[in-house]
Amino acid sequence: MLKEGEVNLAGVPVRSLSIGQIGSMTSLAPAGITVTRISAPHVRLALMMADLAAALGAIVLAVVGRFGAKEPLGPGAPYLVLVLAGPVVWLTLLMASGVYSTRRLGTGAAEFGRITNAGLWMLGVIVCASYLTRSNVSREVAAVTVMALTLVSLAVHLAGRLLLRQRVRVGGALHRVMVVGSGSEAEGLVNHIARLPHAGLRVVGVCSGGAPLSPVGAPDASLTSRVDAVIEAARGAHADTIAVSASAMMTGSDLRQLSWSLEGSGIRLLVAPGVTELAGPRLLVYPIGGLPLLHVKEAEFTGANWIAKVFIDRVGATLLSVALAPLFAVIAIAVRFSSPGPVLFRQRRVGLHGREFTVLKFRTMYVGSDQLQNGLNDLNEYKGVLFKMARDPRVTSVGRILRRYSLDELPQIWNVLTGSMSLVGPRPPLRSEVDRYPGDLRRRRLLVRPGITGLWQVSGRSDLSWEETVRLDLQYVENWSVLLDTTVLWKTLLAVASGRGAY
Repeated sequence: MLKEGEVNLAGVPVRSLSIGQIGSMTSLAPAGITVTRISAPHVRLALMMADLAAALGAIVLAVVGRFGAKEPLGPGAPYLVLVLAGPVVWLTLLMASGVYSTRRLGTGAAEFGRITNAGLWMLGVIVCASYLTRSNVSREVAAVTVMALTLVSLAVHLAGRLLLRQRVRVGGALHRVMVVGSGSEAEGLVNHIARLPHAGLRVVGVCSGGAPLSPVGAPDASLTSRVDAVIEAARGAHADTIAVSASAMMTGSDLRQLSWSLEGSGIRLLVAPGVTELAGPRLLVYPIGGLPLLHVKEAEFTGANWIAKVFIDRVGATLLSVALAPLFAVIAIAVRFSSPGPVLFRQRRVGLHGREFTVLKFRTMYVGSDQLQNGLNDLNEYKGVLFKMARDPRVTSVGRILRRYSLDELPQIWNVLTGSMSLVGPRPPLRSEVDRYPGDLRRRRLLVRPGITGLWQVSGRSDLSWEETVRLDLQYVENWSVLLDTTVLWKTLLAVASGRGAY
């Protein structure tokens, strides 16, 4: 639990914010971190201008591609109107779809989904305009225009996201955040924000204390002065966001007074619910008489989506086994001649509902390496039940290459075909790991099949602590979906190509 004068994992110093001390709270900057503010309005304006220019180019190319260079703007006025008005209509549809919303910049898949939705609306606009004006715009031009607009905007926003994340990695932030909450809850929120730097949030101070800001029976004037002190602390830290963690430090009346006081200040208010590891699709606002309640939907482990996941696993594994057969042969020969011993390494792991199965990997160590581990335990670089060394002497030269690019995991495609694993899922744990799980966590963790890849694979691989991998495993179990699986598979390709965190 954080105490006054301590520094948490994210490097943010903390001062207590008790009822008697709240007025003396000062802004706190992260130790050793220079936070550069990234202007969200400038980012939105840049994206809008890029979308406008890209849309003009896409429409001109669609018309020229249909009618050739001799009629670059088409055979009649409708095509000239399409070229001139189309980019403006497209930008308007993107704005109406919420593509440029600040809370979607740089994070989540909603931004790209809304671009696709705007493409469908654009098709409807072209068809309706053509019908009402009897202009008979070529269906080929209409289809190519919509596809080109959608693709170029997706490319623009993907490039913008990559550039934005690069700025964030070197110390930039879309939002400077002041966290308010009692010690342990504030620490949890700060560390969660630190784990997701691509979200563009950077904590610049923490208001922490054990007692509520407004005890029962506190006068309104006293409450107002305390809330104003929190706002003043945020302004002193040049924060544009106040994030309140789930704790007893702020009551419902505190939050209401804080929200009123922030109106027109340019500082937005975020409130973290008490439930953790649950993504948006499972949380719905359920208002009752003006009281907003969170409805937590049940996690789905049956039904159509579950059947779709199994179908995708089997079909995907079949296609991968055929496509990668030549690579399997090359790796098998390399492993066989790198050192004496079998090509495949077999190990017992725990799968769905606690059933054990044999996981397959290409062998990356010398035979008999298990007996050498006791002499290397003092060199273990992994905090947890697993043994990890970045320069493990037991790993063969071929094995280092296979591990760096996760090629040693490819035989697990057979585990997917036989139904003991999935393409995407939690890590396949050892029995010694499972025995360390608390009872409820053990049951939840084993409700889905383990995967060849997962959130742990795209979030740091071997650089993660054991506790962090367990948290990511649970996060996947609670929020799995076919869309999430697709996202993880795409990110896996990027993680494997970079080779970061694998040894």
